[in-house]
Amino acid sequence: AQAQAQAPDRAHPHPHLHDEPLSSSELCPQPHFVLPDTNVVLHQIDILEDPAIQNVIILQTVLQEVRHRSAPVYKRIKDVIHNPEKHFYTFTNEHHKDTYIEQEQGEGANDRNDRAIRVAVKWYNEHLKKSQSSNVHIQVILMTNDRKNKERAVEDGLTAYTCDEYIKSLAGNPELIDRLACISDATKEIESSKLIFTEHLALSKIQQGLKSNSYLQGTFRANRDNYLEATVWVHGDEGKSKEILIQGLKNLNRAVHEDTVAVELLPKEMWIAPSAVVLQDEGQVEEDGEDEQERLMKNATTKNFSKPTGKVVGIIKRNWRPFCGMISKSAIKESTRHLFTPADRRIPRIRIETRQAEALENQRIIVVIDGWPRHSRYPNGHFVRSLGTAGSKETETEVLLLEHDVPHLPFSQAVLSFLPKMPWEITEQDLKERMDLRHLHICSVDPPGCTDIDDALHCRELENGNLEVGVHIADVSHFIRPGNALDQESANRGTTVYLCDKRIDMVPELLSSNLCSLRSNVNRFAFSCIWEMTHNAEILRTTFTKSVIDSKASLTYVEAQMRIDDENMIDEVTKGLRRLNKLAKILKKQRINKGALTLSSPEVRFHLDSETHDPIDLQTKELKETNSMVEEFMLLANISVAQKIYKEFSECALLRKHPAPPPSNYDILVKAASSKDLIIHTDSAKALAESLDKAEVPGSPYLNTLLRILTTRCMMQAVYFCSGMDTDFHHFGLASPIYTHFTSPIRRYSDIIVHRLLAVAIDADSTYPDIMDKHKQQALCNNLNYRHKMAQYSQRASVACHTQVKQNNNKIFTLHK
Repeated sequence: AQAQAQAPDRAHPHPHLHDEPLSSSELCPQPHFVLPDTNVVLHQIDILEDPAIQNVIILQTVLQEVRHRSAPVYKRIKDVIHNPEKHFYTFTNEHHKDTYIEQEQGEGANDRNDRAIRVAVKWYNEHLKKSQSSNVHIQVILMTNDRKNKERAVEDGLTAYTCDEYIKSLAGNPELIDRLACISDATKEIESSKLIFTEHLALSKIQQGLKSNSYLQGTFRANRDNYLEATVWVHGDEGKSKEILIQGLKNLNRAVHEDTVAVELLPKEMWIAPSAVVLQDEGQVEEDGEDEQERLMKNATTKNFSKPTGKVVGIIKRNWRPFCGMISKSAIKESTRHLFTPADRRIPRIRIETRQAEALENQRIIVVIDGWPRHSRYPNGHFVRSLGTAGSKETETEVLLLEHDVPHLPFSQAVLSFLPKMPWEITEQDLKERMDLRHLHICSVDPPGCTDIDDALHCRELENGNLEVGVHIADVSHFIRPGNALDQESANRGTTVYLCDKRIDMVPELLSSNLCSLRSNVNRFAFSCIWEMTHNAEILRTTFTKSVIDSKASLTYVEAQMRIDDENMIDEVTKGLRRLNKLAKILKKQRINKGALTLSSPEVRFHLDSETHDPIDLQTKELKETNSMVEEFMLLANISVAQKIYKEFSECALLRKHPAPPPSNYDILVKAASSKDLIIHTDSAKALAESLDKAEVPGSPYLNTLLRILTTRCMMQAVYFCSGMDTDFHHFGLASPIYTHFTSPIRRYSDIIVHRLLAVAIDADSTYPDIMDKHKQQALCNNLNYRHKMAQYSQRASVACHTQVKQNNNKIFTLHK
């Protein structure tokens, strides 16, 4: 450990290596430190993360190469280095006088870096000899899978092992062998050498082909219902994209769902239509091919509806991630080679080696792909870890969060360190900088059980006879400052995810359920949007201000409705609710007259057992007038804020748009309506809304609701965008020329950015570089759109999962209207 004093790492000033490291290696029983090269870190990160692997030296040379080649692996190795229990140490060999080397003439960058690693190992060994007492002999072992690098290290008198050799020598940790990445080595393959796939083109050839239009670049989308079919989405200019059909194992050529690929179009006479058959890979057909399945598929296709058809000729970028699923144990007794079946049917089966097949057979496990050789029917991968017993609610929830890429680990100490210290209270200085609205009769209206209360409202009559209406939103941006760890984590998460039995918060609970939540009878910071209106909901003046509020009541939708309906209740909060409800009906009518759509989507709430948290009953959510009342004022606030921030920041306003669907999207709706002799007009939002209002059939009370649900399936996805990067701002569903999200900053990061923009616009806060950079703003929008989409999918999967658990429990199951 004294060697560390010679080259301290400023980021980690304290020694991290043990003075007397213990060894369980049969190859190297004496005390030693391990020094891996770049490829070991890149490909065997799962091994390095294991608690059993300690006392490892990571060179600056290696870190720099890893950072350049893989950002995800770089983050993971940095996390390992920061973990004091792992005893990893970074040695800045590139800045040390005895270990820095110049690149020699004719020497490639990789060869220079390999030599730098060997020089560092040699120096470290010599230095340890000088600094150790006679009874302690610690050596540094080079871990490399590069044959030439290993040979040269041995020639230099160094101890060097491959990762396989070293890990298999750890007698006390046989489970680590399963986690070894399967690096392709032709000499080790015992499979048939018959080539199934053509070789992928080099990136240089792909680039030439893309320039000459011989090849097209696009995103590979596997077919969930037919493992021998896929489409490649080629994104063209001005948002235009086209779809290339890929059919047959050889044409798919080892592409995996969401890879960026290069495709070559087949001659037009070879174009075919998508197959109508459902084909699932049962894992029984090996390298002899899918001849029978392919014949079956081709017999089910027709030339009449042929689409542009092509084949994958190269991979531009892999989009591999850890996959959840189950092991399909080999029928061969004592075999260690098994197939893994991913939970996502769009992912191919993966061949893994494990000695734990018996124990893992009924478990959900995580596997990663290491590579896909040309002669292998399936990609090779390795086991990472078990998630738990298949079918259990906890395990299946973990699977759906992982499969939908929902960040759900506990908040780190670095993030939590930016929370306010408790007890927290509002100071005199805070009151000087904000409008004090604590005298107003403000209340919140939310679903039952809501603890993250984003919004509150008030309405009072002014002396001039007009009405003052206020929407007060939790001032989350006061607590989350730009660029710190808390801000970065919130931006990455993007949104709170609501599952049936749990909530994955975007911000720590101290903010979401306490300091930012606009609970009743406590002082809270808010960002207020206040209008002066006529009794006919005509807006005369709009004011935005940072404020301090004291909500007088935290109501549910049902409680608010009961207050409105109960003529005996005449308190100020109730009178305010009645005014708000009256105005909301006028606002809704105005929106619908402009062509806004009123669509129906069944929302399901599960009732959970208080002891086991298993679902015991479910009901569809009943909507009250108060639901609509809150919605109308949230929409109005969002539109008012959108107008303000776009007026002030025309190039970098974060807005939300909803593109009009292409006419073909409505085919399923028009067909369903025509089956009941109904006509749906789809030439404009207003025409569609009026058609849906008239779509009634006597004796079929739920038909209109079903048609509205079907209409939602025809819609395009609403997306966030930066105003300086787009020209079409229109929100089709709301029939609004401009829109944003301002009203839910506790659960949406987009709203935090909008709050920051609005604060700068009213001189309540200062600007910062990233928020004024339209390219960075658009990159942020892209992540938010992805996170929102994944949150929606995971919420739907949670409902399906709980429904399945309920059915498995064999309990009486009723759906309440």
